[in-house]
Amino acid sequence: MPPAPQDRSALHDALSKAPQATLMFWLVKICATTVGETGGDAVSMTLKAGYAVATLIFLGFFVVTVTAQIAARRYHPLIYWLVVVATTTVGTTTSDYIDRTLHLGYVKSSAMLLALVIAVLVVWRLIAGRIAYDRITSRRDEVFYWLTILVSNTLGTALGDFTADDTGLNLGFEKGALLFAGLIVVVAVLHRLRWLPQAVLFWAAYVLTRPLGATLGDTLTKPHAQGGFEFGRITATAVIAAAMIVLVLASPKLRRPAEVGGHTS
Repeated sequence: MPPAPQDRSALHDALSKAPQATLMFWLVKICATTVGETGGDAVSMTLKAGYAVATLIFLGFFVVTVTAQIAARRYHPLIYWLVVVATTTVGTTTSDYIDRTLHLGYVKSSAMLLALVIAVLVVWRLIAGRIAYDRITSRRDEVFYWLTILVSNTLGTALGDFTADDTGLNLGFEKGALLFAGLIVVVAVLHRLRWLPQAVLFWAAYVLTRPLGATLGDTLTKPHAQGGFEFGRITATAVIAAAMIVLVLASPKLRRPAEVGGHTS
């Protein structure tokens, strides 16, 4: 006897490995990117591990968390958001290593990483026939999903630094945050109007929330002379991480996976 419609619906929901992209999802994502900036800087700068060592530490954290995420049979909020934080921290230190240690510069690194994000999405589309975003039901899609997130969060760090730093657009941290917040509003409007494929807009927003978090994180932790509030990086990281946990626990939609069906491009 075939399963009842409600049973099939429950089965489909259980198969998804990502939450629905609601407003609360984006708020938690911005917190995660801010944690990535402050946490990455705390290890590389405050603890003086350096960009290379910090990148290796956070890369190990990413490998452990993403392995647990992929091995899991269903969506687990804690594991999912740990992987997101891992991508933001390793993205922060990797971008800083490329820009500052290898001296590639913000423009070249941003262009290179943008090309890499586009390449991953194109390959994903060619292999799977679509680009998924908040309804991830196969291991193939999940691998591409996390690879895109990892590269996009590294790109977002470079974009944030390019916008705020005096070697880039020199807008400063607060104006940089306002710029990226404004761009996210534009993407949200396009999403409401449905003028572009929803998957494209999702990944555009995903990239833009990273430099927003980077500039917000720098605003909180940089010295007063550089336009920041000079809060401690470790303290700021702990407070924002706690806020993430509260937001996830307060949102029922973030505690369950996205419904399966249709959210592809």
